[in-house]
Amino acid sequence: MIVLKDLFSSSVRADVLSVLLNSPDEKFYMREIANLIRKNPSGVKRELDRLEKMGIVISEKVANLKYFRANKESPLYFELKDLIAKSLGLPGALKALLRASGAKIAFIYGPYAEGEDTGKVDLLVVGASNGFASGVRELEKKFGVRINYLLMDEEEYKQKKRKKDSFLKKILSEKRITLIGRA
Repeated sequence: MIVLKDLFSSSVRADVLSVLLNSPDEKFYMREIANLIRKNPSGVKRELDRLEKMGIVISEKVANLKYFRANKESPLYFELKDLIAKSLGLPGALKALLRASGAKIAFIYGPYAEGEDTGKVDLLVVGASNGFASGVRELEKKFGVRINYLLMDEEEYKQKKRKKDSFLKKILSEKRITLIGRA
């Protein structure tokens, strides 16, 4: 039986759960998770082992790497996924998704960033991959909003910034909520 104090006794564990539960179809190796959440690899390893022992995370050995992912068969999977999303809010859930997708820069702009509730969120993302689009669809359902995202690779972003692209210049001059990196 899992006791709540065992589940939420560590901020590293909460961060690990956030990455894995916000990208349930992805698998990550331990150092990759440590880099994404910017935590010490030994602490991440300890938490992954504990979560695996609880049945919340499963692992798979490929060559000399051990990959971890959320255990969708766990009786707590859906509840934990909802709890993580609710506790992080939309910006936090987006941040976790963006970290897992490898994004370099990401921010919310437009009416949502200004504090208006229009039912849609405008998001600029530089350098994401790894299941980003499917993760966005899940967050749209969970939070009941439409997420309009503009996806650029790093070179395109740098070039538009250098050439003072009018659209990019406009959104960079407005209020925004930075999720990852520096615009």
